[in-house]
Amino acid sequence: MGVQASRLFEFKFKKTRCKIDNRVTSCWESGIYAYGRFAENKDKIEEGDMSAKEMDRREFLRSSATGLGAFVFLLPASQRAGLAKEAQQRDPKNYPQRVLGKTGIRLPAITMGVMNSDNPSLIRAALDAGMMHLDTAHAYMRGRNEEAVGEVIKGRPRDSFFLSTKVGLPKDETTGIYDQSATEAAFLSRLDISLKRLGLDYVDILYHHNVWKKEAVLYEPIMNAMAKAKKAGKVRFTGISTHRNEPEAILTAVDSHFYDVVLTAYNFRQKHQEEVKKAIARAAEAGLGVVGMKAMGGSPQSNYGRGREPEEARVGLKWVLQDANVHMVIAGFTTFDQLEMDVKIMQDMSLTKREKAYLQKAISMTSLYCQGCEKCLGSCLQKLPIPDLMRAYMYLYGYRNIGAAQDLLLSLHLPANVCNDCETCPVGCPSGFPVAKKIADLIRLRDVPPEFIA
Repeated sequence: MGVQASRLFEFKFKKTRCKIDNRVTSCWESGIYAYGRFAENKDKIEEGDMSAKEMDRREFLRSSATGLGAFVFLLPASQRAGLAKEAQQRDPKNYPQRVLGKTGIRLPAITMGVMNSDNPSLIRAALDAGMMHLDTAHAYMRGRNEEAVGEVIKGRPRDSFFLSTKVGLPKDETTGIYDQSATEAAFLSRLDISLKRLGLDYVDILYHHNVWKKEAVLYEPIMNAMAKAKKAGKVRFTGISTHRNEPEAILTAVDSHFYDVVLTAYNFRQKHQEEVKKAIARAAEAGLGVVGMKAMGGSPQSNYGRGREPEEARVGLKWVLQDANVHMVIAGFTTFDQLEMDVKIMQDMSLTKREKAYLQKAISMTSLYCQGCEKCLGSCLQKLPIPDLMRAYMYLYGYRNIGAAQDLLLSLHLPANVCNDCETCPVGCPSGFPVAKKIADLIRLRDVPPEFIA
């Protein structure tokens, strides 16, 4: 990295100060946004064609404020106190609640997905506001996400919150089939680590994470591990999470008569949304709890209001909640104003005329959401796991979550020379994604030292 670039991106992570172009400002892991800008302009910076002043400092600060809960540091103390007091005065019973299938648990219609936030104040505010369910995962932020949740729930009555986490094991990311290292012992070991991070004896839901093939959903070593964990009292309910090929995964979970819950991508941008809707209905009819995610469908500014119209966030969540077979949606909010918006949505989940009109408009907008149709896989000469690469791209350029993007990228075990052997890319994406360009932009993240990120 050139001297100028190094000076521009000198960060002090896990603290509340960070140096940007020799100026110190309040931040909370602001490097997520900065690296997105850096990745786009790396060559220009190193060649001296782009000065630090050309990096729009106001844009950086604005995005930093909406990333990973930094909003709390930018609010006046009086406003922070006011938000906390207002949250504590809310009565969760006033929120619409739905029963999570045969679990019998009643939960608010919108709850917190903690993936993009490790700000304890925000997580605490969500619980105080009545969003009693928190969703995390073993791999999020390389374990720091579960640790942050554990700090917040420490000392709270165990029946005052409902917690889900996810555990996955190595698999072939092209075929979705597990490899030999995916053992029962390995799964249980990761679960025990998660419980230690969370400071809990048990989790309410344990998800078999990121499956999209029938063979993976029914993978015997993991099912045996989950059954043992449930018998040992470490898990109350078991489930699967799925990001693509959702109908097959959901219907397999239903037919297995083993799982209690399904967590599925579901949004208005899915071209196969009717198939997903039918699979969800079948799951609900069979008594499974149904939890929705990816409700906003990967808009270019994917998380809530980063430079986009507020309607899009509201429309995405409300659209999913129009389906009565969806019992809950996890929302990945990262600021207090986004939390406030989600609370307001629960107070009135109906779509207004304006929102319905916006929905029709938004469907045709550019999106970072990969449909996961897998039609690209057969034409890639290197057999790259393109759907997962597109998801990592969305994490980086949409969520501005550089850590999640790098974690996913490194987990794919890609060849050293990605795309270098192809003069032209033979992959054609039905959604019109410039696949080769997106991969070229993303793959540079592989060479960023992890200590720069975490």
